[in-house]
Amino acid sequence: MQETPGSDEAATSAPRNSDYVQTLARGLAVIRSFSAEREAMTLSEVAKETGLTRATARRFLLTLTELGYVRFDGRYFALTPRVLELGFAYLSSLTLPEIAQPHLERLVAEVQESASVAVLDETDIVYVSRVATQRIMRVSINIGTRFPAASTSMGRVLLADLPGYRLDEMLESMELTAFTPHTITDVEQLREELDRVKAQGWAFVDQELEEGLRSIAVPIRDQWGKAVAAVNVSSHASRTDLDKARRDLLPPLLVTAARILADMAIQWG
Repeated sequence: MQETPGSDEAATSAPRNSDYVQTLARGLAVIRSFSAEREAMTLSEVAKETGLTRATARRFLLTLTELGYVRFDGRYFALTPRVLELGFAYLSSLTLPEIAQPHLERLVAEVQESASVAVLDETDIVYVSRVATQRIMRVSINIGTRFPAASTSMGRVLLADLPGYRLDEMLESMELTAFTPHTITDVEQLREELDRVKAQGWAFVDQELEEGLRSIAVPIRDQWGKAVAAVNVSSHASRTDLDKARRDLLPPLLVTAARILADMAIQWG
């Protein structure tokens, strides 16, 4: 199978300098093409998602398979748990997940609902710690799971803490997807909501990411008062409304954020 010269440019069209390694960029594009919605894909699907030719995508997939990062059942390719090694060095260098975990366990024992900690990565949040009581979403949430920040309670408390110019840049680059009929998809409406979140210090999201899912979040701040992460509690809509969340979940959530901050301060010395 012959490649068409230049046909893979779409997958690696970012600005580059003389040190840019296109082969590495393409390999990472193949890995990142998989997601919770695309757990397993055919060769053609990977090529389409990455903008690579089938021949190029095939070489990368077979190399990743040989290295143990991808498995192949004869038709579908899928990532293996070994890909977690790629992010382990970064995650293990952070003290936050290790510090947060016992506090999340204590919080979950108190409120009997699932709790998580996430950080902001451009326009997404990334889960770094989680304790679940029962599955309330169609999509499984694990360490490293990403969701659009604009549609999540943790994302909104983190976005609300950004400097004005940075928030403007983020809002301009966001694609506001309507995950449910409740999702805010208007930029100005989202900006108003973020202003409210900033003023009150917490965010409540009502079935905007998934029908039946409600969550409330507060920021975790560093020693300078900057929100470096967020902690939330998620519940099914049949068990929690805004009043109940504010009355029963917000106080222990604030206590948990304060405890995490206190332990982080000890770590900082």
